[in-house]
Amino acid sequence: MNVLRQAGVYVRDCFAGRIEETDEGYRFFYDPAYLQAENACAVSLTLPLRAEPYSSGTLFPFFDGLIPEGWLLEVVSRNWKIDPRDRFGLLMTACHDCIGVVSIREVDA
Repeated sequence: MNVLRQAGVYVRDCFAGRIEETDEGYRFFYDPAYLQAENACAVSLTLPLRAEPYSSGTLFPFFDGLIPEGWLLEVVSRNWKIDPRDRFGLLMTACHDCIGVVSIREVDA
């Protein structure tokens, strides 16, 4: 499985794990150190804490739900020249400082 793009997932500015776009779909996994932290909490009810990675053929609904919609999606797509169908690109670009405790940040490969 080849990783095409990846991003860090943060909960309350604490590195919680990585989400990856692969040639087979998407993977999300929690960082082992985060799992050991006393205050670790799941990024969503649909992605409870566990050591095994989550895999999906489509972007996980929780992460897709972080992406702006409507007129704001149009603004993001136009300003950053991202195809609105590039959900992972939108996630990495528009969800660095989104509403809630979860944020997405680019990471080095």
